[in-house]
Amino acid sequence: MLMRPILLFTLLLMTLGAQAAIYKWVDKDGKVHYSDTPVENSTQVEFKENTENQIKLPPPAVREPLTPAKEEPKELYKLSISSPSEEETLRDNNGNITVIGSITPDLAAGHVLVLLMDGKVVSTPQASPVFTLENVDRGEHKFEIKALAQNGKQLASTPPRTVFLHRATINAIPRATPLGGG
Repeated sequence: MLMRPILLFTLLLMTLGAQAAIYKWVDKDGKVHYSDTPVENSTQVEFKENTENQIKLPPPAVREPLTPAKEEPKELYKLSISSPSEEETLRDNNGNITVIGSITPDLAAGHVLVLLMDGKVVSTPQASPVFTLENVDRGEHKFEIKALAQNGKQLASTPPRTVFLHRATINAIPRATPLGGG
């Protein structure tokens, strides 16, 4: 119980040092010195009550809205696949498929078209939207035509077109079994 009043008194004594006066003097070399103890020819420095720094922020700069740069159209061309139609079943025993596209406006110089089958390029770059493939495996295939710039940047693309190719197969003729099972 006696400990609390002693602790409180000690804390109060510690705050007295915080109220000490500051003294300023200039030595014979012209250097300014500050101290909490008075020295010969020193003067006590008087502080205003508020010694906090007061920083005035400059008013916010008003920026002119940036004029949006002219955006290139996302697709310079309108590109579509005319033939074969979506989910068309093609029957060709040699696996030949002709994909015909249409493009408007006409391709500019340096722009080319490529055909993709199942996500892989299967044609050389060309200006014509007609592609002929030979010996395509039977089954489901997805075709896309893409218009590309000289640097390879994609300018336009068709949505994938799903096509089914059927090829006749010659199955081995089943062997005749003798009537006697043996």
